[in-house]
Amino acid sequence: MKTVKVGNIALGNGKIYVQSMLNIPADDIENSVKQAVELEKAGCEIIRAAVPKIENAELIYALKNAVSVPIVADIHFDYKIALACVEAGVDKIRINPGNIGSDDRVKAVAGACKAKNIPIRIGVNSGSLEKSLLEKYGSPTAEALVESALGHVRLLNKFDFDDIVISIKSSNVKLMISAYRLLAQQTNYPLHLGVTEAGTERMGLIKSAIGIGSLLCDGIGDTIRVSLTADPVQEVYAGKDILKACGLGKGAEIVSCPTCGRTKIDLISLANKVEDMLKTVDKPIKVAVMGCAVNGPGEAREADVGIAGGSGEGLIFRKGQVLRKVPEDRLLEELKKEIDKL
Repeated sequence: MKTVKVGNIALGNGKIYVQSMLNIPADDIENSVKQAVELEKAGCEIIRAAVPKIENAELIYALKNAVSVPIVADIHFDYKIALACVEAGVDKIRINPGNIGSDDRVKAVAGACKAKNIPIRIGVNSGSLEKSLLEKYGSPTAEALVESALGHVRLLNKFDFDDIVISIKSSNVKLMISAYRLLAQQTNYPLHLGVTEAGTERMGLIKSAIGIGSLLCDGIGDTIRVSLTADPVQEVYAGKDILKACGLGKGAEIVSCPTCGRTKIDLISLANKVEDMLKTVDKPIKVAVMGCAVNGPGEAREADVGIAGGSGEGLIFRKGQVLRKVPEDRLLEELKKEIDKL
């Protein structure tokens, strides 16, 4: 796997990085910066910003001064905007080399990025494939997406540029999975994963978990973005959760039972409160929230710590061993005490 430096991180080193994108207009620098700070606090490791006009390159300066994570400029059509962002100190440029004009323009962007060791992400989207490929394949197939991406790679290579990251996104989950699997067989560049236009927070998360999660479990992918029609902070939390579910994340993981007729406490509310609490816990631990005091500790014996409900009370346990019984209204407090000890 080729290693590509993006600011202070390296893609291709086995670690998976979570990205998101600002959704504030680039002209609104104050609120864009505010959102970037919120994303960084939520755990976002790479922040992308759309830069639609050349004067919006000022946003890159502001973002670089406000956060410590790498900043990516998303460029469409105008290569001069990419050059302005390079001058502003951006950490990565996201372009589709095929839509910024002549080879001379691509050469100019590649030369500017190479001079400052700034990588380029080639972004191919099933909704904007070249007409020639649509005619050749009849539709945006996996083969068409890969051919488009590798064609753009050759274009950059032509100008002696090789610090490349590739994404080939689609809103069709099965197509996205197939395309990335095919691409991974044909290149060693770092890959950015995502299901584009995935939808609302609920459905978008489901589609992204299937698409991104399948590939991560295959060992494919270096950065991810969960594209949601929602607050970008939710994208970050979703991305981190997908990594945890694939055994690749850091921080605390919650496991909880689905409830049944034996449940005697408000387990749903309790599990949600535990999940919120764990957002700020960086320890690589597993926390169980179980509804049955009889079977709960045993079923969740792999958890580092957990709670199991009874009738108005519950058990605090560690690795399946019961530590003590506490009233229901103190379960969360007592659980936190045990987590703090770990």
